[in-house]
Amino acid sequence: MDAVPEAMPAAMSPTGSPGASTVVAIGTRKGLWLASSPDRRNWEVRGPEFAMTEVPSLAFDARSGTPRLLAGVRSEWWGTNVAISDDLGRTWQEPEQAAIAFPEDTGASLERIWQLAPDSADRPGVVWAGCEPISVFRSEDGGKHFELVRGLWDHPHRTQWGAGYGGPAAHTVLPSPSDDSVHVAISSGGVYRSDDRGRSWGAFNTGIIADFMPEKYPEFGQCVHKVARDAGNPQRLYAQNHGGVYRSDDAGGQWLSIADGLPADFGFVMLAHPTRPDTIWTIPLGSAGERNPPQGRPAVYRSTDAGGSWERFDAGLPAYDFNAVLRDAAYVDDADPAGIYFGTRGGEVYASADEGESFHLVAANLPDVLCVRAVAA
Repeated sequence: MDAVPEAMPAAMSPTGSPGASTVVAIGTRKGLWLASSPDRRNWEVRGPEFAMTEVPSLAFDARSGTPRLLAGVRSEWWGTNVAISDDLGRTWQEPEQAAIAFPEDTGASLERIWQLAPDSADRPGVVWAGCEPISVFRSEDGGKHFELVRGLWDHPHRTQWGAGYGGPAAHTVLPSPSDDSVHVAISSGGVYRSDDRGRSWGAFNTGIIADFMPEKYPEFGQCVHKVARDAGNPQRLYAQNHGGVYRSDDAGGQWLSIADGLPADFGFVMLAHPTRPDTIWTIPLGSAGERNPPQGRPAVYRSTDAGGSWERFDAGLPAYDFNAVLRDAAYVDDADPAGIYFGTRGGEVYASADEGESFHLVAANLPDVLCVRAVAA
């Protein structure tokens, strides 16, 4: 499929079977696009919303039945806020007072919302936000108002956390579906876990390397790029690190390397199948100094045995592409078979309707893609 020279591809006629459509939200450096498809192969794209506004975080919250789209938007003029749409991006609510703001006593101001994460179905109003400067906020009204999670902000390690290449960020928030634990990944601080819904936190980085530090295996300070949770075992986690790909079978207590079989152990993406245990995807990059697909040949790697072995897939992808995929510019939906979506720093977005075995172009020539999310609607 050839890319069109406009900011989005021409509309395509659907050829799939009738049923629910898939909607993909695409956050970029300069606005938000929305793509829809009846078959996850042929796409119609509209946008941009929030033109000239950075959209680094998105979430579809379908716990109430009708999907709510939350967007973390960042304007150089108006600051950072959470915009909400209950009609798949056709209209938006954006509070006059910022949904996320630091208490006055912190002396901090919000720079960017890196992650929006709805909690489990039995906590229907709870939404988490991971932010820059490094912090986590929690909403109990579906994302309209957030409160700072003081337990993490007041943690004694905070003053020693560094800034990743993209900035100091709490970029991953993983509330457990089975208990009161929450995991957060920080660039650069590592993985932290709370067992009491955020009141207290501990570092859980044993086995993860920090090869840019004098001590290679410190208690904290690792630049963990992304963490995902296994569908069948909530205690099993997967991490893509700044060098290293890992699995933990005890909720982060110990991390083991699962990088054997990959062409490189650097990257940003880690996805876990939402319903099938032991199935994960990553998109390797050549190295920290390069940040391109190995040999310029983009591919998605899938494991169906919890990282014991890996299989390479590139059908439908360009033979050569030297653009990286960022940590939240990839997503897996909960259809059967699962759909895989990712966008590149070159502005191309791809979708797979067969769990990554083949891909179709969704959009081309967009700005730098920062975040991709999908929902059945």
